[in-house]
Amino acid sequence: MLCREGIQIGRRRVTTMMKRMGIEAIYRRPNTSKPMPGHKIYPYLLRGLKVECPNQVWAMDITYIPMVRGFVYLAAVVDWFSRRVLAWQLSITMEAGFCIEAVEEALAQHGKPEIFNTDQGSQFTSAGFTGVLTGNAVAISMDGKGAWRDNVFIERIWRSVKYEEVYLHAYDSVGEARASIGRYLDFYNRRRPHSSLDRQTPDEAYFGHLSQSAAA
Repeated sequence: MLCREGIQIGRRRVTTMMKRMGIEAIYRRPNTSKPMPGHKIYPYLLRGLKVECPNQVWAMDITYIPMVRGFVYLAAVVDWFSRRVLAWQLSITMEAGFCIEAVEEALAQHGKPEIFNTDQGSQFTSAGFTGVLTGNAVAISMDGKGAWRDNVFIERIWRSVKYEEVYLHAYDSVGEARASIGRYLDFYNRRRPHSSLDRQTPDEAYFGHLSQSAAA
């Protein structure tokens, strides 16, 4: 963002200045990926796969959002190629319902991916969740147990959400958390450039590539 404003500075310099200023995040992280015995586990389909376009692979994860009193859970569907957040939901429980709502919203607004990747959390292995994907002829992929590296890019998105939004605010209510996080995710998609996207925003990478494909 600084570069786009005409300020010539690199990531290492920004990191150095942040360390000097003492800018960092301190947060709790409970386990949000507990498996459920008896649920079907699907094989991991992304090993060696080159992701070359939007809607080829989507991923989903859940993270913990602290508030002044209590906490909520944030679930998001993300396009693997562009890092764009396609849909998201907040919930005060870890039940599968809010994950299903987010997936259904993403499918309704953006079509469907070839592959949908998650971890082995009980929300994602539930019959209700996997049924939405199989009903739309989407191939299901699941990370190996404890293989956090498989979904590391979505962890980086959570890092951005928390460092740049959540830990700067003390939400008094679920409604306040929903509104504030919604504003941040809109900013994240439309205005926040990514080094992994050659300094494009997720919207630019997602819609720009779709436009090129349609033109071709």
